[in-house]
This record gives sequence, C-alpha cells and structure tokens, in this order.
Amino acid sequence: MTSKTEKWFITGASGGLGLALTRRVLEAGNTVVAAVRNPAALAELQPQFSGQLIVEKLDVTDFASLPDIAKKHGDSDVIVNNAGGAIIGAMEEFTEQEIEHQFALNLLSPVHITRAFLPALRAKKQGRLIYITSMGGRIAFPGGAFYHAAKYGLEGFAETVAQEVAEFNIKVQIIEPGSIKTNFQANVRWTEETDAYRDGTVGQLRRWIAEHGEESNAGDPVKMANAIYTLSQQAEPELRTVLGADAFHILQGGYQKSLQSLAQQQDISVSVAIEGKTGFIPE
Repeated sequence: MTSKTEKWFITGASGGLGLALTRRVLEAGNTVVAAVRNPAALAELQPQFSGQLIVEKLDVTDFASLPDIAKKHGDSDVIVNNAGGAIIGAMEEFTEQEIEHQFALNLLSPVHITRAFLPALRAKKQGRLIYITSMGGRIAFPGGAFYHAAKYGLEGFAETVAQEVAEFNIKVQIIEPGSIKTNFQANVRWTEETDAYRDGTVGQLRRWIAEHGEESNAGDPVKMANAIYTLSQQAEPELRTVLGADAFHILQGGYQKSLQSLAQQQDISVSVAIEGKTGFIPE
C-alpha cells in the first residue's frame, strides 16, 4: 500500500461515481484534478478542499486539448478515465453523429488521455491508470450496440496497455461496475424511435427503463468509490474488478455459458490446425 499523498486526475468528476470518488480521494489527503464540463457542479467541495481540489473545465472529446492538459498536470500519479455515457436505441436507429459520439466519449477519449499522460508516467517509472468501464464491456444487451462496442474496445485497449507498461512499474486497473444509484438514467440519451423496433425487444426495453430503470439501480456510488480507492492502494492489483451484485451474477453466468460453449467447440476448433504447428501462443 502507498503511504505518500498522490495527485489524481479524474474525468467525469462532477456527478455520480466520479464525484463520489473525487470526494473519497480528497478525504484521504490527496490532490485531485477534477476534469469536468461543468465546474459549478464542484462548488460544494471547493471550500472544504480548497488546497487540494483543482477544477479543470474540459470536454474529454476535444482531443486536441488533451496534450496541453496532460502537460499542465504531468506530475499526476493516478489517471482515472471515468467519463462516459450511453445512447440507447436499436442499432439501425442511430445517426452517424450518435455513433461517432459513443466511440469518442467511451473509447477514444480514454485512448487519447492515456497517450497524453503516459510519457510522464513512463519517465518517472511509476503511476496508475484506472479505467471505469462497465459490465457492459464484457456482456451486451439490446439497445446498446455502440456503447457496448466502445466499452468492449476499452477493455481490450486497457488490457493491452497493462502488458506494455508493466515494465515501467505502471499499474493498470479496469473497474467494471454494474448499475449505480446515480442520475445516470437521467443522462441517458435515446435514439429517435422507429416503427420497426417500437413493439420489439428494444421498444420494450425503452419503456422498462423509463418506468423502472432508476429504482432498479443497486450500486451505492459511495461504497463503490471506497472500494476503488482501496484497490488503488494495492501494490499488485487485479487487472479487472467487478463491482456490484448484479454485475457479479450477470458476468458469472455469462462466463459459465461461454466456457461451456467453448468446451463443445474443441473438436472442430483443433481439427483445422496444420499438423505440427502450435500456432500463436505467446509466452
């Protein structure tokens, strides 16, 4: 566990899990750079943590601005990619702009932030990259084609980066939350509904979320923030951590089905191999 105070850079820090994590990190005596679109959302914290809290107005999808912000806060020890959001609707209903938005916010933003901050972390041979993904980065549901595509992509990106930066003593952690009791539902955007999907699976999902979505959320953002901070103090953390009873049970069931399916494919899988060749098996 670390004992020194740290400087954290947290995106999406103005509400929900991001705000709870910002408060938790500050309460531990650390400095936080809260990167937010709406600085006024942190007004309540500033008097209490005036010497520790630095608020930066930032649109994380403005990729051109990220190198400058990383240079300004190049002494950061922990980078938390938390900003994200979903647009829900049938895949065919998405506009090109909505598709681009989902990838920019949920995948390309963390990619560019990582690339901007990594040289400084490499130079000092220490640091931590934390990615708040989702159980939706490991399992998919109807209505979230591009959200899931982005989150799956972020999981693969983070896992790759973890292997590439380990030699520089940089730790990577992927946090996979389930539902969280925040205003996330209120911030969810929707595609324009079409007749073709109105009475089907996606249409039913729209109405279920509208009626029950907020009340069904089970994750406590404060407890999640406490858990994430505790994990951040581990010298050798797990690459992935699932947070939330719903996420645990859904992913557990999904993994079990995947393993069963994989076992059933063994014969046909090995039947296509060239005799005497082992294939791509990195050590």
